[in-house]
Amino acid sequence: MTQAMAGIGTRLDARLTDITRSVSDQLVSDIAELRGEEQLQQILGDSVAANIDAFFAAARHGISIDLVHAPAAAIEHALRLAQRDISANVLVRSYRLGQQAVLKAVLEEIRTAELDPRLALDVFDAMSTISFNYIDRISQEVVEVYQQARESWLENRNSVRINEIRELLAGGDVDIDAATVAIRYPLQRTHLAVVLWCDDSEDRLAEMERLVQQFAASIGAADSPLFISVDRATAWAWVAVPAAVMDEAVTWLGSLVPAEGPYVAVGTPQSGVAGFRLSHRQAEDARIVAVASGPQRRRFTAFGHRGVALAALLGSNVDALSAWATEVLGPLACSTVSDRRLRETLQAFLKAGGSNKAAAEELHLHTNSVKYRVQRAIERRGRPIEDDRLDVEVALLLCSQFGDRMLDPADDGG
Repeated sequence: MTQAMAGIGTRLDARLTDITRSVSDQLVSDIAELRGEEQLQQILGDSVAANIDAFFAAARHGISIDLVHAPAAAIEHALRLAQRDISANVLVRSYRLGQQAVLKAVLEEIRTAELDPRLALDVFDAMSTISFNYIDRISQEVVEVYQQARESWLENRNSVRINEIRELLAGGDVDIDAATVAIRYPLQRTHLAVVLWCDDSEDRLAEMERLVQQFAASIGAADSPLFISVDRATAWAWVAVPAAVMDEAVTWLGSLVPAEGPYVAVGTPQSGVAGFRLSHRQAEDARIVAVASGPQRRRFTAFGHRGVALAALLGSNVDALSAWATEVLGPLACSTVSDRRLRETLQAFLKAGGSNKAAAEELHLHTNSVKYRVQRAIERRGRPIEDDRLDVEVALLLCSQFGDRMLDPADDGG
């Protein structure tokens, strides 16, 4: 059988150019991603030729596949695919389809040689085994090269992209068209900026990106969102918001944030380059409020929600704010369930302009319950609210934003 295999290998080697061209043409025809510019197709052809030649040589001379390594052209082809953002699945599929095409050529030569049927079957079985072992070994090598190149390329691209974004956020004159190309995101749109993060021990960037993409798709965004990882635990994103959903976009995003998902802070929709910057600053301010509220912080914090902007302005020293709130609210500033309920009722009452009925509608309570709780809150405070009503409203708002960080862990006196 060895002599028969050598003879078939020699015949195949004589057809190497034709077989290579046929396989390359088939790959380009069957795999759309390989129909790039002429240079990429030339490298594909060189890779196909080198791989087929190596396979034929192994079959003809009985070379152990353990001694064979991916040809230089095959390595270069894998590198080019990685750098062109073409999936690794395309690389693997090209090897599978290429193997199928080459085995077809092998079968044609065996038939042409008119070998004894049993010998012909043995030769084809041996050639098939060699081809499978070859593809298994070489595809592992080129995929590993692809993955390493892809990671390096993405890291470099991400570094360049985030530098462009940082310069854009820093202010100054901007060539909108050039910046749009550089960051691959339309700056002329109305933007909603998002900041996402997780605990330092976690790496949830992929989950963050999926959340942003889900949000963009759910509001019908015509453009792909801009997502950039700042570090392994933090990401920035911008979504171009359609005019039809401008008012609901923030609420929509909040509804998508899972209870155990990453933390999310969001700005308000803003237009153009100035809006790109402003919405991001708002999202960062919302994040400051969320982080300052401590371990019990909400998963979702929106700059446009009541009190968040004020809390961001005042939140640089939460300890000082806590002391002030305790002075203003007295025992009502305790971190107990009953005091929290009294604060929420008093806050709704003041927000409603002192209307028990309006506060009851907002809180879904009976009017008498609101009236009782407001009176009980004033009693807990220890003095009436008429003289410093504004201070009381601000203190209640800050307690609602910063939670336990603002509150006295005293026993329930209510």
